[in-house]
Amino acid sequence: MEMHRPTIITTLLFFIFSITLSTFFVWDVAHPFLLAIGKEEESEYNISVTSGNVLGAFIKDEEKKGLGYSSVSVEKLVAWEKITPSLKKNYSETAFPTAHASVILDVDSGTILHYSAGKERREIASLTKMMTALLVMENIKNLDDVVTITQEMRSVEGTVIGCPRSGYCIDTRLQVGEKITVRNLMKAMLMNSANDAATSLGIHIDGSVDAFALRMNARAKELGLWDSNFCTPSGLEIDGKDCYSSAYDIARIVAKVFSYEEIRKFMNLPSGLVISSLDGKYSHQLLNTNALLGEYSGLLGTKTGFTPKAGYSLMAVAEDATGKHKIVAVVLDDPYRWDTIKDMFSWAFISYEWK
Repeated sequence: MEMHRPTIITTLLFFIFSITLSTFFVWDVAHPFLLAIGKEEESEYNISVTSGNVLGAFIKDEEKKGLGYSSVSVEKLVAWEKITPSLKKNYSETAFPTAHASVILDVDSGTILHYSAGKERREIASLTKMMTALLVMENIKNLDDVVTITQEMRSVEGTVIGCPRSGYCIDTRLQVGEKITVRNLMKAMLMNSANDAATSLGIHIDGSVDAFALRMNARAKELGLWDSNFCTPSGLEIDGKDCYSSAYDIARIVAKVFSYEEIRKFMNLPSGLVISSLDGKYSHQLLNTNALLGEYSGLLGTKTGFTPKAGYSLMAVAEDATGKHKIVAVVLDDPYRWDTIKDMFSWAFISYEWK
């Protein structure tokens, strides 16, 4: 019997080694695919890239931050069961030099079409309202729910209902005690970038601005957006706090928000629209900050952002001539944001094909 012990021990060790090796092999192969199909919270949205330059820029940002996806997993991630855009043979490289950060993303597949400083953390001002809009759609089932306006909801700076620009008022402001629907507040927030509307929605959901900010940041982490720290529903900065996001994170949020048809409708309502309190006692005229409304074919919606710290920022969504493929473009801190966005759409639809 003593003669057989080495054989048994050797066999047992070999068996353990084989199991361990197989486990590591299966995980190494399966992990990127689990990421791609959303089995992990940080990858609810697929990522793929279409050129070495874009991939290289993305990985460089990742390595610099030490957060998010590793270069290995990014290279292996693909968009599953979706039509994916690819560069045409004779495409030309491009840059949008007036933007401090810029990203173009295919809405359906998540493919990055253009990427420049996309994960750089910057103040984004009212582009923050896209996260607020997402949380409203996810947490308020009936947009006709009624919000009763409080002094805290009303007491915010900058653009507010009735005053489409700071210090410039065209109609009645929100009144304490006024009852108004979530739907009308959403119109004011997305059309006119009203800070009081965004604040009212956040407080309506969570009871306070701080509690809603916690929800915003928790949702960002669930989506795998590691370069965002939201402080308010409106995007107004708070002294002493780091309030930031990135062009890439905002593009991801916008792609998700645009799955809601109501959002697209709100963004394309014309200036001059009047919203009213539930009893009709108060009415408020709204303007639309979209400078390209009705002037750019295929445009589905825009959201502007400005504070002195953030500069002029813009996100916009457009579809190609077939109406089948949508892209979102984001520019941060760009004094020529409207011209840049048009150039980004033109370049993307010329340089890419979907197949």
